[in-house]
Amino acid sequence: MKKVILIFCVLSLLIFIRPALGLNTNSSSANSGTAVSTTQVDDSGDSVFEGAFKGIKTFYSYTGFANATSGNLIMIIIGIVFIYLGIKYDYEPLLLIPIGTGVILGNIPFVAGNQTGIYETGSVLNYLYFGVVKGIYPPLIFLGIGAMTDFSSLIANPKLMLLGAAAQIGVFATFLGALYLGFNLPEAGAIGIIGGADGPTAIFLSSKLANGVNILADGTVVKNLIGPIAIAAYSYMALVPVIQPPLMRLLISKEDRKIRMKPPRAVTQKEKMIFPVVALLLTTFISPSALPLLGMLFFGNLLKESGRTERLADTARTKLIDIVTILLGVTVGASTQADIFITKDSLLIFGLGAISFVIATCGGLLFAKFMNRFLKGDNKINPLIGAAGVSAVPDSARVVHHEGLKSDPSNYLLMHAMAPNVSGVIGSAIAAGIILSFLG
Repeated sequence: MKKVILIFCVLSLLIFIRPALGLNTNSSSANSGTAVSTTQVDDSGDSVFEGAFKGIKTFYSYTGFANATSGNLIMIIIGIVFIYLGIKYDYEPLLLIPIGTGVILGNIPFVAGNQTGIYETGSVLNYLYFGVVKGIYPPLIFLGIGAMTDFSSLIANPKLMLLGAAAQIGVFATFLGALYLGFNLPEAGAIGIIGGADGPTAIFLSSKLANGVNILADGTVVKNLIGPIAIAAYSYMALVPVIQPPLMRLLISKEDRKIRMKPPRAVTQKEKMIFPVVALLLTTFISPSALPLLGMLFFGNLLKESGRTERLADTARTKLIDIVTILLGVTVGASTQADIFITKDSLLIFGLGAISFVIATCGGLLFAKFMNRFLKGDNKINPLIGAAGVSAVPDSARVVHHEGLKSDPSNYLLMHAMAPNVSGVIGSAIAAGIILSFLG
């Protein structure tokens, strides 16, 4: 800890020596640094000293220390916190570590115009960010998710799909909240999908609706909210183990938490192969705009269940999804450039995201209790699995399982919780497609 403090003190010293070098403003220092005199230096000691000082001053003006702002430092600290949470507490490390690193990369101070920043045309980061802006990465993520998902629990107990649908109340509650706070319709639609706790879907929808390019009928340019929305969605996905357990204990009695569900029936391989085809047709006919997401999800699952394309399925669920996750995490993190990210809108989006996640979780829990009013005997469901209706796969299902074990160490809920969990993925994609149909 002492070494970390020492490093920060040294960095702070390098940043705050700008006045001593006459570099009080970032822009003037960068611009003045380009005008280097090439006249011959006099042999006198004063001239040599003056020339050396100018050289040091020019060099310093191009460093990050000369161009750092308080916003850059705040975002770098946030990036370090993300990495710390991913390593220390195992909060979605596959997401938080790439995103945290990206936040640091995006906030290293630089001189504008050198094709360095993620928003500068022609820079390497800008090319990688193209996959986010155009919505290329999310469908590839869904392909990998489909190839690693077993829909057996959902096929065995289809009524649990209702819990995934109930959790989508967070999407529409957030949409209304965003409208109330002054966001226009496309922006509110993109913000609303945070309530589904599905990062790829949030990126896909915001790339279509809130990309800073679309123009409304009255001439208003829609804001670029991809960065704040993506960071909010992934942050709350990572915080599932923190947010959901208190809500479970608050809304579900200890007696209900001990409810044992009967084992799901065995699902045949033929059913597993038929399901992705039927689900693809049904969901995309309901919401055609969600075709890029749902199409790739069920295609990936068909690769897995067909029994004939194991090589393709293995590539989709391992190498491909890993590569895309790295690119997506780093570029989304880098998009949080301080001068663009630290705004009132970002704070509002984070606040709405927290509220929406709570509403989605509560919606699933309460609807599970409501369903039990119509179920008898061993057909009753443990209301805890309603919390798995959000799309954070498989973390939400794991949290439900661990919470159930705390009440009854022999009550295993993981398989049951996976049904609403995977249906939540489908539900959030359908919700995104519906919003896109109306507002796109």
